[in-house]
Amino acid sequence: MLNKIGLIGGGYIGGVLLQEIVQRRLAREVGMSDPAPFVNPSDPPDRQEVAKKQSVSKGKCLDVAEGTPTIRSDVRCVGSKDYSAIEGADLVINTAGVPRKARPDGTFPTREELLTINLKVTAEVAEGIKKYCPDAIILSIANPLDAIVYTLDKRLAPPKGRLFGMAGQLDSGRYCYFVAEAANVSVENVTAMVLGGHGDTMVPVRSSCQIAGIPVGKFVDDATLAAIESRTRKAGGEIVGMLGFGSAFASPAWAALEMAEAIIFDKRKIIPVCAKLEGEYGVDGLFVGVPAIVGAHGVEQVIELDLTDAEKAALAHSVADVRKTCDEVDTMLASL
Repeated sequence: MLNKIGLIGGGYIGGVLLQEIVQRRLAREVGMSDPAPFVNPSDPPDRQEVAKKQSVSKGKCLDVAEGTPTIRSDVRCVGSKDYSAIEGADLVINTAGVPRKARPDGTFPTREELLTINLKVTAEVAEGIKKYCPDAIILSIANPLDAIVYTLDKRLAPPKGRLFGMAGQLDSGRYCYFVAEAANVSVENVTAMVLGGHGDTMVPVRSSCQIAGIPVGKFVDDATLAAIESRTRKAGGEIVGMLGFGSAFASPAWAALEMAEAIIFDKRKIIPVCAKLEGEYGVDGLFVGVPAIVGAHGVEQVIELDLTDAEKAALAHSVADVRKTCDEVDTMLASL
């Protein structure tokens, strides 16, 4: 159990994280920061006064706190509209940003629009962490994942392994689910890894996918696996399209908690994470999805897989895509 976990963002993912942390008793206190709802200066004065008194984070924290006697959990919940709620956190989980949601006409914000807005949000997040919990381990979920983690690293320059992103665990979980469904076996039997950037160029590693320790090809044919791998790359968008009002929230939260528990209980568990590479896989200075040992100190060791030639080429392509995004981030950050 940690002394305190800080949550930045009180949306759907933040809400699941809050209740799960309390239910699982992962910390003595959990603090949630979210500025919503915002005051609209064009609203009538009385409406502005109402908005000033409202708080998504305080409301969610009070809701969960009032349920703690029922579930017999003494975890304390604190919410704030500024970043003060995360003060003194040992671990911070960042979910802050504008979600990838459909407009009324059914179209989606462009990648550039989403990136521009969320880099501004991330710059504020970095300042909040720097002020209230500069020594915390930082786990970031917000999208665009690779760009946000890169931005936090630029603004905070934390010690090696103490900042990383959650994507690989989520994407690997989706890969495992689709394989289990196709093979008609328990999800508990399937293990798999997805590497690279968190987007359409991610790399489901078929050579590492197994069912009960047996190569996946024994159960699922190549054509089906190719379709599964394509679906895995687009799985987030599939959910966005179905929901129509936001993006996935339960699966990302549970994936982040898998990583958080590896830190809290010092499991030294091998998990696919978005980690900063320093020569591994021939990459230096970029945050890329790779398997790593995660323990009390964060990312403690990156694991290099033996990939097929096709998988190596696919990973190189994904890394190039991440590099392009980070170059764009550098340009944007210079103007913030």
